[in-house]
Amino acid sequence: MDRAELAHVLRRARGRLSPQDVGLAAGERRRVAGLRREEVALLAGVSVDYVVRLEQGRGPQPSAQVLRSLARALRLDDDERAELFHLAGSAPPLPGTVDDVVRPSVQRLMDRLVDLPVMLLSARGDVLAWNAMASALLGDWSAVPERERNINRIRFLGTSRYGNGSRVAMTPQERDETSVQSVAALRAATARYPKDAPLAALVDELRQQSAEFERLWQAGGASTWRSHRKTIEHPTLGPLTLDCDSLHVPASDQALIVYSAAAGSPEAEALALLRVIGTQSLVVS
Repeated sequence: MDRAELAHVLRRARGRLSPQDVGLAAGERRRVAGLRREEVALLAGVSVDYVVRLEQGRGPQPSAQVLRSLARALRLDDDERAELFHLAGSAPPLPGTVDDVVRPSVQRLMDRLVDLPVMLLSARGDVLAWNAMASALLGDWSAVPERERNINRIRFLGTSRYGNGSRVAMTPQERDETSVQSVAALRAATARYPKDAPLAALVDELRQQSAEFERLWQAGGASTWRSHRKTIEHPTLGPLTLDCDSLHVPASDQALIVYSAAAGSPEAEALALLRVIGTQSLVVS
């Protein structure tokens, strides 16, 4: 483990990002260029003290899970992620595993969609990136523990931050249909990535802790996510029924989730209002 060079790489990566790059509110009176250490810790799901020690070259050897989280939080590309793993004395992820890297081209696309809530999901359903509008609509993703930022885990197990659900409102029929689709998408992912340890661990956890998931898993079937409509119960704006499109990114097998509304509709006006008031205070209710 090359602690000094690892510290340099982490500081450099943090310094080149802005809060807007990672879907966080910038706030006022920022004294440092790039992200704060507290923001990196939030995004990676580690303590601030842990980030400080790593950046000072005196931290412990990070686990593979922590390295993946740091690489994701700092938006490292494939080569930079491999460098991070090598400097930490670990082997980079093997080919044929789920891609957690947020590609610069995808990040640029998300940066341009400032009027719409956008999230990027991995093949596991991990929330890899989001913009400020997505947090304003659905709740502040940076406040959710990194391990729990997975739409499948939230659906079947809830999270410590969201309680037992999210802001998405569904009828019993809609919940049944989307639960079937969630499990089918995970089954398809395990077929594509049989060597991905985090994916296998997620499936095992869901099968052990959710009777509904286990029942649907045993029923079989594989599928991918499709576009549909969702109703979001927003604490300020009330219920918003929006188009929810899933755009596949073939090179990384990721999905860009975009919420939108027809021009001139009440929902479109609500989204315009959300951009003004909703991104000022990103707190999950």
